[in-house]
Amino acid sequence: MRGFGGSGRFAAPALCVLVPLAALGLAGCGDHSRLPPNADIGPAPQIVTPVVSTIPTVNIAPAVGWPAGETPTAAPGLTVTAFASGLDHPRNIVVLPNGDVLVAETAAPPKPEDSPGLVGFVMRRVMARAGAGGPSANRLTLLRDTNGDGVADIRSPFLTGLNSPYGMALIGNQLYVANTDSVRRYPYARGQTVLSDPGVQLTALPGGPINHHWTKNLVASPDGRFLYVGIGSNSNVGENGLAAEEGRAQIWQVDVRTGAHRPYATGLRNPNGLAFSGNTLWTAVNERDELGSDLVPDYMTSVRDGGFYGWPYSYFGPHVDSRVEPRPDLVGKAIVPDYALGAHTASLGLAITANSRLPAPYRAGAFVGQHGSWNRQPLSGYRVIFVPFAGGKPSAAPRDVLTGFVDAKGQAKGRPVGVTPDGRGGLLVADDVGNTIWRVTARSTR
Repeated sequence: MRGFGGSGRFAAPALCVLVPLAALGLAGCGDHSRLPPNADIGPAPQIVTPVVSTIPTVNIAPAVGWPAGETPTAAPGLTVTAFASGLDHPRNIVVLPNGDVLVAETAAPPKPEDSPGLVGFVMRRVMARAGAGGPSANRLTLLRDTNGDGVADIRSPFLTGLNSPYGMALIGNQLYVANTDSVRRYPYARGQTVLSDPGVQLTALPGGPINHHWTKNLVASPDGRFLYVGIGSNSNVGENGLAAEEGRAQIWQVDVRTGAHRPYATGLRNPNGLAFSGNTLWTAVNERDELGSDLVPDYMTSVRDGGFYGWPYSYFGPHVDSRVEPRPDLVGKAIVPDYALGAHTASLGLAITANSRLPAPYRAGAFVGQHGSWNRQPLSGYRVIFVPFAGGKPSAAPRDVLTGFVDAKGQAKGRPVGVTPDGRGGLLVADDVGNTIWRVTARSTR
């Protein structure tokens, strides 16, 4: 069976469904996590024996949105308010130098050859139930807080007519946007609320009729010479053939002057989160599915130029995936990631900062938006966490920042994705099921 995978993941508890049976209106439960809490998190996670079955566990949380007046639960010492609501599947955020916030309102493009037949039919039904099945708004929206009260009072359709946009980066007066099939460049003037220039294509990106991991994120190098673009695999674990993986499961380095690109790192199943810590590139990676509730941990890691990280042949370094034709030469060079983020958490958002302007202990480290599991019992993810850094590396256990995205009935009120400090003492969180940008601040401030 084809994997559901990374940026197309869904989630939840109340409904535990075996996919082919779901097509017949029946339900059942697969395996259950046996690890102690947090044993799959940190620099040395516990790697268990794989659980391989014909029908994997599918554990879905129906998307219901937030009841009026409800918000996620902020950690002690923090508070959360809605910066903007009523959006259309907001997935990613970037803060411009003047404080304006750009939001990618986006969803998957048509993918006619991704999971055809009965499995594809059921998959699409499940995605719709999890809040991920609608058409893409295909736009960037600008949000502006003119009076500093922590709520956007100006909203403008900044750039429209895009193709499932996700990544955004500003270098000087040039805005770069990663659609699902290309990176485009647009001239930008400080304070603009609408971009009318059609822009130009900097480079094409792998897309096509499968386009399994459709989100393409990007980040600019600190010196502004390069863009780094995360391109996920075209399958769960290579079941569409390696020809379909050409240019995928990689981070590309793209020259902003010429559009020339090269693989910067490979073997990364879905390197969706991208951020710099100093001059070191980091990524948050969604690992493979259908090996049981406790495998494989998603992770964040510093990225080595020329590094290979295992996919599809192995995971977390030397652990061989027996579903794939063996490549011991590649397994032997697979780099062990720096820090596991938990199995099936769908850690999509990543922001690393030396000073978030939030109170200690949320000041220096990595914020991670965990979109939530679909292939695990019980649920994992559905939260925003903070991993403290020291000396440019993770230095302590993660701390919750926002929780409460799943209600007591196992329904998803929200699902966090992109995260970024706003430069004004707050953390912005894109919630693509709640259709809201949340703002987290110290409890004593706005």
